Amino acid sequence: MEKKETKRRIVLVPVPSQGHVTPMMQLGEALNSKGFSITVVQVQFNLVSSLQQFSGFQFVTLPRSLSMNEVVGHGQIEFLLKLNKTSEASFKVCISQLLLQHGNDIACIIYDEFMYFCGSIAKEFKLPSVIFSTQSATNHVSRCVFSKLDSEKFLIDMEDHEMQEKVVGNLHPLKYKDLLPSGFGPMEPVLKIRREVVNKRTASAVIFNTTSCLESLSVSWLKQELGIEVYALGPLHVTASLLEEDKGCIEWLNKQKPRSVIYISVGTVAKMETKEVLEMAWGLCNSNQPFLWVIRPGSILESDGIEIFPNEVSRVISERGYIVKRAPQIEVLKHSAVGGFWSHCGWNSTLESIVEGVPLICRPFQSEQKINAAYIVSVWEIGIQIQGEVERGKVEGAVKRLILDEAGAGMRERALVLKEKLKASLRSGGSSYNALDGLVSYLNTK
Repeated sequence: MEKKETKRRIVLVPVPSQGHVTPMMQLGEALNSKGFSITVVQVQFNLVSSLQQFSGFQFVTLPRSLSMNEVVGHGQIEFLLKLNKTSEASFKVCISQLLLQHGNDIACIIYDEFMYFCGSIAKEFKLPSVIFSTQSATNHVSRCVFSKLDSEKFLIDMEDHEMQEKVVGNLHPLKYKDLLPSGFGPMEPVLKIRREVVNKRTASAVIFNTTSCLESLSVSWLKQELGIEVYALGPLHVTASLLEEDKGCIEWLNKQKPRSVIYISVGTVAKMETKEVLEMAWGLCNSNQPFLWVIRPGSILESDGIEIFPNEVSRVISERGYIVKRAPQIEVLKHSAVGGFWSHCGWNSTLESIVEGVPLICRPFQSEQKINAAYIVSVWEIGIQIQGEVERGKVEGAVKRLILDEAGAGMRERALVLKEKLKASLRSGGSSYNALDGLVSYLNTK
């Protein structure tokens, strides 16, 4: 009797955060379609119920290593540092149990770059490991360059405005000021986690959710610099969502004119001051363009949401706007009524916008988002950035420029050209298609 071939198993370890889980699941789907069985090891937060849509995946949840009080008490960076310290022992038990359950069928552990504790466990079990970066390749370049600098001297150098604006080598538009992490609070924990992230340990490859046609200079630089395989196989793009969404906004979009709506969403983490939100609201109203605005619970500091709006703004919103707590973003960006995307420029949102050929208004909050915004504006030329404080006049002007002016039409044309390039990269013979095939070939040899 012919022996049934055993599927090779890939163990995925995402950061317990929406923006990191989603692309990791997309990677899992891509590898599952190539014949690998997928085990997802969840750490800390319970996303099991919302992940059940990924049929055929096995989900393992590690015992909680931090109390909810500790989770709430830590900032984003401190939380990740603590999580890496407290998760190693339980992950070791988890891998041991998986090997007992399934036999020695683990082809590789693929872990998010911020879950670096996995590297030592993979080494201990003599299992191949691969790092997955859910952020842009250029952001990783910035961290690698920064890691080679004398950080104390660099901080002094950054007091010189001319030095801040200097371009790093031939990596336009990356400037020295972009190497400095911003928007994360105290500097030392950020520098500590950066040192951990750029340490490849024993990983034999790194995967980026990007493609050469978007970040050719950065991808080439990393292939030369890292000394391990680099697979730029993005954009990983599926319509599945992990959070409950308001589908009613699609019916509202159906009633709007083509390319007339500005869609506003600042991701799942960013928080805005009440004053900034009010200025955005007035600017959107004054633009006379319809708008779909995601205002998630907790995203406005010292406020529960839209009750901060004056009556006049609320009236205009009821006439011309639509506010939701969560939107089906990919479906929204696909919609013919959407003419632009006001975004925080997180990498997932940036990719999703480009995939659908939608130009952007950039309002980044943190360092990686600022690098993405620089590419959107200066390299791909598919967006404009709101600089300095948000004021209603700036908002009105940006919306009109993007939706109504010739400048916006040019950005839209370039976004559509880029969309076609991304499609080509994913087709047979394209760079991302070949990168995924290269990764699969590598995994099959392990």
